[in-house]
Amino acid sequence: MNRKTLAAAFPHTVPVLMGYLSIGVVFGWMLSAAGFAPTWAALMSVTIYAGSGQYLGVELLKNASPLGDAAFLTLIINFRHLVYGLSMLEKFQGMGWRKLYMIFSLTDETYALLAGVEAPPGVDEKGFYFAIALLDHLYWIVGSVIGAVAGALITINTAGIDFAMTALFLVIAVEQWQSGGHHAPVYLGAAGTLACLLVFGPENGRFLIPALAILVMGLLLMRPTLDRPEAPAKGGGAL
Repeated sequence: MNRKTLAAAFPHTVPVLMGYLSIGVVFGWMLSAAGFAPTWAALMSVTIYAGSGQYLGVELLKNASPLGDAAFLTLIINFRHLVYGLSMLEKFQGMGWRKLYMIFSLTDETYALLAGVEAPPGVDEKGFYFAIALLDHLYWIVGSVIGAVAGALITINTAGIDFAMTALFLVIAVEQWQSGGHHAPVYLGAAGTLACLLVFGPENGRFLIPALAILVMGLLLMRPTLDRPEAPAKGGGAL
């Protein structure tokens, strides 16, 4: 990966840079408030790298939750990555050893970027995708370490600040909605989630796995339509 590739990837990651520094700081601060040293924040961000999973991890560690509970809750929270992975099969082809890292680093925000961006002319496509994933990961590590160090020095009430991650994802989701041509998956996800919520109830997030199963099956059935190029607008011609 050369400087040209990094220079091409960096502007696309600036929104994530701003968000990850903020919510990474929040995570590190929460972990520090729970009594853990900054080295734990760095270790978790390097090896786990799952924003919502790490937020949950703070509570699990603080309450010394059983391993089985931690595994089940982590599965529920991160099950959506199955959908992400299915849609990235073609983009990750031919990446060699980098493919394993791409799979590991496919967070919500990185997925949103990779799903809607293409490499500029003259830039290696696979290296471009790898640079985006690597930069996003570095932002998260730096943010979490800064937050952990600050939290060790300054004591504040951290209640409610974990909403920062939800806010970041909503901003990126709105941008994807505005730039995307197909909105059918959004309607499918909303309808399936609402139906499962009504049927299974909100307790312990048990509606999430069946809702995601509906979304996966729906996307597989809709794939021929989603892959079809959009027809140009009638009367199209640049003004």
